[in-house]
Amino acid sequence: MAKKSVPVFDFPHPMDNDTLIGHMGTVKNFMNAWNNRDNHPIHPVWMLTGPRGIGKATLAYKLARMVYGNVGDFFIIDQSRNLDKDGKLKPDSKEISVYTVRAMIDKMQLSAMSDSWRVVLIDSLDELNKAASNAILKLLEEPPAKTLFLLVVHQLANVLPTLRSRARVEKMHPLSVSELRDLCVRFMPDADVSPEIIKLANGSFGKIADMKRSGGDVIYDELIETLKNNSATSSDLMMIAKKIAPAPELYSILLDTIAYFGLADLYPNATKAIADINAVHLEPEVGIFKIIMDVKKCL
Repeated sequence: MAKKSVPVFDFPHPMDNDTLIGHMGTVKNFMNAWNNRDNHPIHPVWMLTGPRGIGKATLAYKLARMVYGNVGDFFIIDQSRNLDKDGKLKPDSKEISVYTVRAMIDKMQLSAMSDSWRVVLIDSLDELNKAASNAILKLLEEPPAKTLFLLVVHQLANVLPTLRSRARVEKMHPLSVSELRDLCVRFMPDADVSPEIIKLANGSFGKIADMKRSGGDVIYDELIETLKNNSATSSDLMMIAKKIAPAPELYSILLDTIAYFGLADLYPNATKAIADINAVHLEPEVGIFKIIMDVKKCL
C-alpha cells in the first residue's frame, strides 16, 4: 500500500504572524496601561502565561512591535538565538543558557543612552536554565529605565517565585472552539480538521498545527481503531509506536487515547513514562509501546 504523504502547511513564526485571535482581555489590559503610562507608570515586566499553542508569543510580538516598531531591533531571547560559552549559536539545546542572557544584557548596555523605549522578549521563560533564570531575576531587581519585558510562560508553577513576584501576570486562556476553527480556516483552509481533533486540542491551535503537520491526527485515529480491534497484534501496536516515536510533540496523543477509553487510573504512570522518554534517552518506541500495551490490557 502506498504511503500517504503528509500535507505541507505554512505556519508563520510568531514574529511574522499578524493574525491574533482571542485574548482581547489581555490586549485591553496592556493597551490601557500603555496609553496611561504618563499618568501611571506602566509595570515594566509582563508575564503572558497559559497553555502552549494558544498565541502567547504571537501576542508578545504584537505588543513589542507596537511599543518599539521595527521587530528586528528589540532584544529577543529564544531557542533560535541560544548561545554556548564561546558565543556560538546552539539552537538544538533543550535549555536557554546564561550566556544568551548575558549577551542580551551586554547589547542593552550599548543602547543605554537611547531615550526610546526598549523591549526584551523572552520566549519562553520555561526554557531558561537555572543560571539564566537567576541572571534575569538579577536584572529585574532594578529594571532598566524605559524598558518593557514581555515574558512568555507555559507553566507558571515552574517559574521562580521571586521572578513571578516582580511581574504583572496575565493569565491567557485556551481558545474557544469557534476561535480554533477561525485559525484553521486562516492557516489550513483546505485541511480536514475533524471535530475530534478540535476537541483533543483543548483550546490549543498549536496542538492542531502539530497534529496536522506531522500527520498525528491520522496516527491517533489508527491507534484508536487498532486498540478497538480484538484481532490486533503486538506487532501492529509496535508499528504505531514507531510512527509516534520520532515526534515528541505527538506523545500527548497517548494521554488522549487514555482519556478516550476512560482509563483515568493509567494517567499517573503514563505521564511519568512520557517524561522518562523525554528525559532519559531510551529508545522512545519501546517506552511508547509499553504505554500502548497498558491501555490494551485494560480494554
